[in-house]
Parts: sequence; structure tokens; C-alpha cells
Amino acid sequence: MAKAAQAVKEEPAQQQDNKKQAQSVEFSEAVEAEVAGAGGSIDILLDMTVPVTVTIGQTEIPVQRLLRLGPGSVLKLDKSIDEPVDLYLRSTRFATGSVVVVDGCLAVKIKQILGLGDSAEVPHQE
Repeated sequence: MAKAAQAVKEEPAQQQDNKKQAQSVEFSEAVEAEVAGAGGSIDILLDMTVPVTVTIGQTEIPVQRLLRLGPGSVLKLDKSIDEPVDLYLRSTRFATGSVVVVDGCLAVKIKQILGLGDSAEVPHQE
């Protein structure tokens, strides 16, 4: 079933009264397409990889001190050793955990998966 709509057509600008004329336009009806099952469309997402960032702490230092940093310099962070680290997916915190060692590499043991109300944006320093 086609639907009619009104289109506005301006007459040439030479006419002093600038009258507008309405014309009928016919639109064809859209046909609803078949949608693939949810299992088929989610499989592509299950094979994707996403970057996860782990933040162990932060600090702020003056630029003058930053320029003097070199090998052996130590920056004290704002978290104690007992506090959990934060895990971010893009810029949203989604979990907390603790740093562990697995096969000689640093790793994170998940302590808590956060709900939507618990998540937070990555704090950025200025």
C-alpha cells in the first residue's frame, strides 16, 4: 500500500508574492527483510579481540621533574600495595583484580566484575 505525502515546490523567484504549491508524491511501501538468527550474527563478535588496559596507579609530577627522569628513577603511585588494580575496556572500568605472576609474566587475577553503576571512565591527567 503506497502512502502519499505533500512536497513543497517553490515557483520562480521572479514572482513577487512567492507563492508555494503543494504536490502529491507517492512512496512505495518497504518490504520487511528476513533477519538472520541471533546465533549467526553473534559468532563474528565471539571471534574478535578487544584491548584490555590494567591500571596499577597514577601520579602527578611537575614537568621539571619529568624531564629529569632517567633509568633508576622511581615514581610513587597513589595506590597502596593492598589495593586492587583496575581493568578497563576502552575507557570504561569493568573489573578489579590483583597482580600475579604466571610463567614468568605479569598477569591479573580478576577479583570483581563491576556492574554498570560501578564502572567509571578512565581518569585522565592534565
